Order: sequence, then structure tokens, then C-alpha cells
Amino acid sequence: MFRVRDDFRRAQVAIAALFCFLGLQYATWASRLPAIKAELDLSEAEVGLLLMACGAGAAASFPLVAALTKRLGSRLLALSSALALGLLLLALAAAPNYPVALVIICCDGVAVGCLNVAMNAQGAALEVEYRRTAMSQLHATFSAGSLCAALLASGMNALTSNLAAHFAVAAVLLLLLLAYARPGLLTEDRAAAESAEAEESSRSERRGWTLPSRITIWMGCAMAFGTVTEGAMNDWSALYMKDVAHAASEVAPLGIAVVSVMMVLARVFADGWRSRWGDGRIVRVGSALAGTGLAVALLVGGVVPALIGFACVGLGVAAVTPCVYVAAARAGSDALALVAAMGTTGLLAGPALIGFIASGSSLVWGMGAVAASAVLVSVCATQIRWTGPDEAESVTAVEPHGRPEPGPEVEPLTGA
Repeated sequence: MFRVRDDFRRAQVAIAALFCFLGLQYATWASRLPAIKAELDLSEAEVGLLLMACGAGAAASFPLVAALTKRLGSRLLALSSALALGLLLLALAAAPNYPVALVIICCDGVAVGCLNVAMNAQGAALEVEYRRTAMSQLHATFSAGSLCAALLASGMNALTSNLAAHFAVAAVLLLLLLAYARPGLLTEDRAAAESAEAEESSRSERRGWTLPSRITIWMGCAMAFGTVTEGAMNDWSALYMKDVAHAASEVAPLGIAVVSVMMVLARVFADGWRSRWGDGRIVRVGSALAGTGLAVALLVGGVVPALIGFACVGLGVAAVTPCVYVAAARAGSDALALVAAMGTTGLLAGPALIGFIASGSSLVWGMGAVAASAVLVSVCATQIRWTGPDEAESVTAVEPHGRPEPGPEVEPLTGA
């Protein structure tokens, strides 16, 4: 029994290192967008196109990921794509001009797409292997990685303005995380095999495509607006702090740090909130808080109001994605697929859209669109059928073929 427990903890922490890796890598270069913009002499529209190139690469990676997962397995795909991300970070620091930076960021998007699928496949396999829930804690570790990247960027800015030095230090940390994760990763993708079997069964029973229900469309819109808000805050908060709030170079990355730390805290406690107040209330109140808090911060202006507004966004939107995913899963596989697709669209297109708005008017209006997006999540949430607090599900472990059985709670990663 204790051996199984130790094996579970070892695999859980190893997979968590992958989630932390992705958060650290992505937020490292996102937090230094002001420096990249200055070095390459970019406009807001060009920064938006740079972010869109990352999204395009991630979108283009989907068919590639499917083939690579079958050929390599999630473990080898995770390790190889993570190694590529570390090297691409160094390449971005050495990019001599804008076209080269576009190519590098597009390749970064492809590698991000590969690692994202691979590490989530590892997480799903972990739950099937040990009959214990772990995915929410793994996703919280991604936010922790983003927080570490923001703090590192702030510290490096205080020491040196050299972008290559910062990215070199980050690359070393990424390689250490990867080396730590490698021995504990799972080698069998039982969850993937069972998922494929279930999907094949679903296809054989399907008798044609039907239009999505009204509630499914509302769930998809809520997911899209929520991911627009989350993605735009990660990509544009540092530039807002630098160019609009006029924060010092070492303070500007703290915008991402504030969003990330609030998201981590919210994700740690979100399951308890959902059990007490219900998914619907959490999404409605949280997204309204995010939109209102950010809007007030934009109207007041300044560094401190901006950080408070960013904290409201991190706290308010952290539980939106998991709650909407749970609602979509209850509506069936077709609803879940549509909602996931719309969430991906929002995450990829949102930051670029904010860049185009900022280019046509100002970054204040661009961030205003982020606030409006958060409020729209709350509007959409009023049209979704949610479970009440008394109907909230307790922590469960899922048997193969979808039969739930009571399962023990997973202990926090801290102290493992």
C-alpha cells in the first residue's frame, strides 16, 4: 500500500514538473515582451502578430500531435517537445530581426501544442493508473510556473537588461525541471487507449451530426470569453505596466506575477468554493469581479490600481475554465468537444485581437476589451444549467469505461 502511494506521489510530482515547465517557459518570454518590442522596434500590431504566430503554431500542431502521440507515446513526446522549448527560448533571445522572431515564435507554438497534449495525457494516465484525482493540482502548477517566470524576470531586470542573459538563466532552470521530471514520468498510456476505445464506441453509435443546443453554445461562448481574458492578461499585462502605468522595468513583470499568484490560490481552494456555493455562482460572481476590478483599475490609472485590478482578474477567472468544462462534460461528448474548440480559439485569438485594438486606439482600450470579455463570461453563465451546492460532486476517482467510484483525496504537492 505504501509502495503504491510512493509511486503515485513520484509520478504526480514528475508530471507536475512538466506543467511548471510550460508555465515557466511561456511566461518567461511573455514577461519580456517590452524588451523584445524595444530590441526589434515593433509596433503594437507587430507584437499582436507575434502572439498570433504562436497561436497559429499551436493550432497547426494538433494533427501533428495526434500522429506523434501514437508513434512516440506521451512520455517521449513530452520530453522532446520540452527540450525544443528550452532551445527556442535561447533562439528568441538571439533573433536578429522581426521575420526570424516570427518563425521562432511559430515553432514555439508547435512545441507548446505538443507538450500541452503530452503532459495532459500523462495526467490522465496517472488518474487511471492509481484511481486517484490529480489533474486540478497539476494545472495549478502551470500557474505556479508562470509566477516563477514573472519573479525571475523582475529579478533579472534589476540585475541586467540583457535579454540573452535572462533567457539563458531560464533555460538552465527549464533543463533542471526536465531532468527532474524524466525518471518519474509514466511509460504506459492506458488512459489514451481507453479514451480511443470509448471514442470508437461513440462513433459507432452516432447517427449523424446535429446542431448544438442553445445551452452548449452559451457554454462555448463563456469558455471563449474566459480564455480571451486569461490569455490576454498573460500577454499584455507587462506592456500595460510599462507603457501605460509607467512602472519601472523591474516592476513591470509583476503584473503577470499578481495574476498568476491569485490564480494559483484560487485553484487550490476552488473545489471547496464549488461545493459550498455551486459552479454557477462561482463563475458569475468571479467573472463579474474580474471585469469590474480591471475596468476600475483602467479608469483610475497608475501602478498600484493596475496590480489590484490584475489581482481581481486572476482571482475571478481562475475557476471559469474548470467549471465550464465540468458543465460541458455533463452535456455529452459533442458539447465538450465544441466547448474545448471555442476555448482554444479564444486563447489563441484573444491576445492578438487585443494587440490590434491597441494599435487602432490605445492599450487602455485593448485592456478595456479584456474587462468586457470577463463581464461577458458572467452574462453567458446566466444561461447555463449548473449544479447547485447540494448537488456538487465529491472528489472521485474514475474507473475505466467511465464508472465512478469513491476515491481518496489527493494530498497537496507541497512537501512531496
